[in-house]
Amino acid sequence: MSAAAKQEDTEVGGIAADRLRSIIERVERLEEEKKALSSDIKDIMAEAKSAGFDVKVIRAIIRIRKQEPADVEEQETLLDLYRRALGM
Repeated sequence: MSAAAKQEDTEVGGIAADRLRSIIERVERLEEEKKALSSDIKDIMAEAKSAGFDVKVIRAIIRIRKQEPADVEEQETLLDLYRRALGM
């Protein structure tokens, strides 16, 4: 293969076609993995629901566990303050 032919294979209009293809294919693989993981999470939540757990509460707990403890404490303090202000 000549150098000119090799240049045509890898660069089109100033774009490295092989590199672009590699990036796109990697993202596509990750999207498929994400889809599979989402399906797995859905199955686990269905299992939790069938065991009598409240899925909304489970999702809230997961969201809270991702946060810093100080942020959670601040939110809970504000929530309590707002509830008391509204007579709840």
